[in-house]
Amino acid sequence: MAKIEIYTTQYCGYCRRAKELLARKGVTFTEIDVTADPERRQWLRDRTGRRTVPQIFINGQPYGGYDDIAALERAGRLDALLAEQE
Repeated sequence: MAKIEIYTTQYCGYCRRAKELLARKGVTFTEIDVTADPERRQWLRDRTGRRTVPQIFINGQPYGGYDDIAALERAGRLDALLAEQE
């Protein structure tokens, strides 16, 4: 299984949707709440170039937010990413 990290905030609907999608896929993931962590949020912006959450990393590579992984799912490409070994 892939190592999955999802960076979230407490009141983010897209974060909830992303976690639900990953849960439906039956994968485990680590959630990192950046609500009150400005340093980690800055690191996230620097790493991804994005200011929004969620931000989802699969095996250390950023794949974007909910819309991005939902598009991968619709294209039939998400399962292969989630199955890759780190």
